[in-house]
Amino acid sequence: MKVMVLVKASPASEAGEMPGTELLTEMGRFNEALVKAGILLAGEGLHPSSRGARVRFDGRQRTVIDGPFGETRELVAGFWLWQVRNLDEAIEWIKRAPFDGGAEIELRPVFEADDFGDALTPELREQEARLAADLHSRKPQ
Repeated sequence: MKVMVLVKASPASEAGEMPGTELLTEMGRFNEALVKAGILLAGEGLHPSSRGARVRFDGRQRTVIDGPFGETRELVAGFWLWQVRNLDEAIEWIKRAPFDGGAEIELRPVFEADDFGDALTPELREQEARLAADLHSRKPQ
């Protein structure tokens, strides 16, 4: 199963404060362990919401809202995408992460094709497979 691991924002991350060398080193070791275990599929940190935007959809109307956004505890500062056996395995891994200071991490299973049942027709499944193959064949830019 794939799990998205969401690192919640903090006042420091929203202020654009960068982590120090010690935390970057510890996080590098943790990420290295995830890679060696075959778990890490992707992972990135995000700039503060002041550098972002939201798009609100209302019928055909699109409204762009520039950051920053309120309620820091509802924002995401970074993420990982992991391939694990189950949610329990993901929880065991995140417990090893070098966080402190009240950090809060959210783990959410990613939908798989079978989760959509009959609504995901054979044609739509074929399209998904084709898009995945195309995505994986592209070289990073």
